[in-house]
Amino acid sequence: MTPWDGSFPFYPGASARFPFDTSRAVIVSVFLAALATSIIILPGVRGRGQLLWFLRVVVALFVGAVVLAVQFSRDWESGWVRANTSYKSFSAARVSADVGLHIGLAGVNVTLTGAPVDQLNETIDYNENFAWSFGADFDHSYRRGLERGLPSPILYVAEKFASRSPCDAHGRYRISGHYASLTLWMAFCAWLASVLLLSMPALLHGGYALLLTAALMLSSLLFFFTARSAPKCPIQFGPARLRTGFGGSFWLTLATGLLCLLLGLGIIILNSAQPEKLRLLFNLEEGEGEEEEGWKVPRGAAEPSSSEQEVLVGPLGELREVTTTQL
Repeated sequence: MTPWDGSFPFYPGASARFPFDTSRAVIVSVFLAALATSIIILPGVRGRGQLLWFLRVVVALFVGAVVLAVQFSRDWESGWVRANTSYKSFSAARVSADVGLHIGLAGVNVTLTGAPVDQLNETIDYNENFAWSFGADFDHSYRRGLERGLPSPILYVAEKFASRSPCDAHGRYRISGHYASLTLWMAFCAWLASVLLLSMPALLHGGYALLLTAALMLSSLLFFFTARSAPKCPIQFGPARLRTGFGGSFWLTLATGLLCLLLGLGIIILNSAQPEKLRLLFNLEEGEGEEEEGWKVPRGAAEPSSSEQEVLVGPLGELREVTTTQL
């Protein structure tokens, strides 16, 4: 027995709803705080480049927030179906409910919402997560669900992703999710490098860092696509079938990657074609942000033509050599 009379602390009732992952809320809060700080210091930005500076800050914070948030999101692939299905094992009772499947990089989220919510003298509103990330055991989470007596539709969907399932969805999605997550962490590092380079300012190298960020983000989409493109076992509830498609995180990552690609290409093209306009966009003075090869001659260095020596010859009887320096 536990201090909660044999029930799990986060499940006080038979059908308690699991709260959403707070990681995204923390990430959004941090970046919103950074945005608020930028708004506060905006009046201190000199010149007429306040709007351009603020726009650069907003775009940079947006890209960083997206790269971090999609790491912990659970809607890279999503699907819903309304079905009339059995509710509990060893029971003939049936309910009308919406069954949802949400696949992320770190696991699977299965939802069950009654239509209406109150049926069989219960509130049917479940949201269960089964993780396969490092340090998490998907099969252990599934066995705990069996012990807790989760509804049959949730266990049926989760069983499709178990390691011993003949569907082989667990291995494909788990490996693809790990590689996609790794490339996104690398994209986050490239984004940090781009922010530092563009603020130094080293505009050309900042553009290259943005291109690297875009390439890594698009590569993560490719890794996830390889898992989804493989044949899967059907998830059938009588005549109704649960079909999934790319979710919001997938499309958001795609849009952000294309945005970084366009920004990086734009910086590189402007740096070679019209560098003065690029410096104007970044509110730089003349000569700042220029990246030239080789060493520059110091401005204070004396050139050979700046000093001339003249020899004055006197009468033949007395030769004198006088050196004059022309200022």
